[in-house]
Amino acid sequence: MVMDVGTEWLIDAQGCDAEKLRSVEALSALLQQVIADLRLNVVGAPHWHQFPGAGGVTGMILLSESHLTCHTFPEFGTATLNLYCCRSRAQWPWAEQLRLKLGATDVHVRMLERSGAGAPAHSGGGAE
Repeated sequence: MVMDVGTEWLIDAQGCDAEKLRSVEALSALLQQVIADLRLNVVGAPHWHQFPGAGGVTGMILLSESHLTCHTFPEFGTATLNLYCCRSRAQWPWAEQLRLKLGATDVHVRMLERSGAGAPAHSGGGAE
């Protein structure tokens, strides 16, 4: 039997403001809004890495539901995000918010239903 073990969102945003893609503060605020709006539960401190010079930012927030990550490429005006939740969550307005917060001109959102063969539904932890 195949059981639902979560939903994963893969988000690609192009045409973003390069300065916002270099800003840990702007990206942290964006991820914190996702967390608040979806009522996710942070486990531990967020981890951010600012690449030198005109480089971008990589961030990861560990969640009891799984994780939320962000990788930016200012030289291409691109941000990629990944949210994996082991419990169902409402859709978040990725395109609208990335346009507003990062100046994205094009946002592509893919949603994947993850499954595990023979595993009890939602085993291995995860909070609501």
